[in-house]
Amino acid sequence: MTTIRRTVTVGVVLLLCASLLAGCSGGGRGWGSASRSVNVLMVNNPQMTDLQKLTAEYFTTSTGIKVNFTVLPENDVRDKISQDFVSQAGQYDVATISNYEAPIYARNGWLAPLTRAANTDAAFDQGDVLPALRQSLTVDGQIYAEPFYGESSFLMYRKDVFAARHLTMPARPTWQQVAGLAAKADGAEPGMRGICLRGQPGWGEVMAPLTTVVNTMGGTWFDEDWAARVDSAEFTRAATFYVDLVRDHGEAGAPQAGFTECLNNMTQGKVAMWYDATSAAGALEAQGSPVAGKVGYAPAPVDRTKSSGWLYTWAWGVQKASGHRDDAWKFISWASGKEYENVVGTRLGWSKVPAGKRSSTYSNPRYTAAAGAFAAATKDALTSADPLHPGVQPRPAPGIQFVGIPEFTDLGTRVSRRISAAIAGKTSVARALKDGQRRAEAVAAKHRGE
Repeated sequence: MTTIRRTVTVGVVLLLCASLLAGCSGGGRGWGSASRSVNVLMVNNPQMTDLQKLTAEYFTTSTGIKVNFTVLPENDVRDKISQDFVSQAGQYDVATISNYEAPIYARNGWLAPLTRAANTDAAFDQGDVLPALRQSLTVDGQIYAEPFYGESSFLMYRKDVFAARHLTMPARPTWQQVAGLAAKADGAEPGMRGICLRGQPGWGEVMAPLTTVVNTMGGTWFDEDWAARVDSAEFTRAATFYVDLVRDHGEAGAPQAGFTECLNNMTQGKVAMWYDATSAAGALEAQGSPVAGKVGYAPAPVDRTKSSGWLYTWAWGVQKASGHRDDAWKFISWASGKEYENVVGTRLGWSKVPAGKRSSTYSNPRYTAAAGAFAAATKDALTSADPLHPGVQPRPAPGIQFVGIPEFTDLGTRVSRRISAAIAGKTSVARALKDGQRRAEAVAAKHRGE
């Protein structure tokens, strides 16, 4: 992710969903292509910029396929991807999409299935892709995207601070235990706060970690019959717990703090704990990091469920209108394959490998030697994530830290603004969720066909 600011242009998606025709799929263009180039539209995360630097030397040289990259910030790239794929303009052959967009795009006919290519490409080894990621990118038995890297969430904490304060992190912490530890870690070092939790508005910012708390505390956005449950007792309890914890023991400036701000707080020694994406560990343990070797990693805190970590991947999807699908697959097979991980490890260092997608990565001694502090914890989090059953009740749509429907970008963002305001002390959790319930009911009515 690394940051999880996910904003699909829902208005465009919803407007064109109903009007898309089979004829716009570019079906006559097929997998075969005489072209020796592909246009790739991708997010500007560090792992992608590494890929951009290595592609000409390690991919184009061996295949003759030129890759034309367009690299944009996350919000911008999502807008551009949605515009091009929804209209099936075919300007871009490949784009970075997530496990949120993949099922929505697939069901609307905007992605080319990758099943045949993936299952016949022995070197790619589809079976090596972690099951949770395979499942999240598969729709009605067809593979529609391949992961470039994956992440879950876990709890990061300062081992040295805990030792100095005689604190012990449980092997599988509960949220109540974490709240107690945060209180005891406050002020452990000058200016240090007990925990960092996202408070920044955004369905992929504050709502990502908060929704995992809602799940494990028995709540849900919607029940299996599409009844909105945003103001339920369970959702209210989880949101109140989260807001109180970040207000009482969280970072300074919490209403504006997202992934990047919490990463900076943790790296600079301003917080003793941080609950967030597993992908953060690479930065914390990087050469030159002030906290390298000082951080411990525990599973995502729970309450009523056995696990609660989220699931997210940046993955490669091929536009159905692409006339260069064969070359597009060759690029994906290389970029998401074992060969590319070896290139990154050899050229840039094994801690920079875009991990979290393959079982073999975690049995590679060169990778585990470089990422030993967090590799096992990351794999455990990824393999325990269950987007189909993230809470205590059945759900009408998949997703752990989001609800897998197009309307969630708007709904989640609107609720997030109210939650952020509650963290800032400008409104109450009850008022925030009352407004959220009203908006969720409108979404639910649509899905019930009312």
